[in-house]
Amino acid sequence: MSGVAKKIADVTFKAGKAIDWDGMAKLLVSDEARKEFVNLRRAFDEVNSALQTKFSQEPEPIDWEYYRKGIGSRLVDMYKEAYESIEIPKYVDTVTPQYKPKFDSLLVELKEAEELSLKESERLETEIAEVQELKKKLSTMTADEYFEKHPELKKKFDDEIRNDYWGY
Repeated sequence: MSGVAKKIADVTFKAGKAIDWDGMAKLLVSDEARKEFVNLRRAFDEVNSALQTKFSQEPEPIDWEYYRKGIGSRLVDMYKEAYESIEIPKYVDTVTPQYKPKFDSLLVELKEAEELSLKESERLETEIAEVQELKKKLSTMTADEYFEKHPELKKKFDDEIRNDYWGY
């Protein structure tokens, strides 16, 4: 079995085990999406099975003597020589080294964005809690209590009153 085919078979086998099919199925809401998901899983399993069976086995060696008896040794020797002279080139991965640094830098950016997002989410959650608290207290709150929490508004209103600006 060639090394490339073995790698492909191994990767697909591992990928099939790493996929959380049940978790993804729980996220689907429509019947059409469920049908498409079942079709996707079936196709993935078929490809994975084909790769496991085709590429995980070594090919059977050719019985040259059998063919020599039926066809003739000169022709069989010519085919045998041609068969043995075939060299399957080894796959050299030139793409991964090229994109690995880019991918790693994207992962770093992703982590930074995730941290910023978590901080922003935390800030928004506290702001929501403050607004909900304000909403509960709004019906019984006095202007002085409100201006204690928002001194910039009190200053703005005081300046408008002092300058005799009433909004029209």
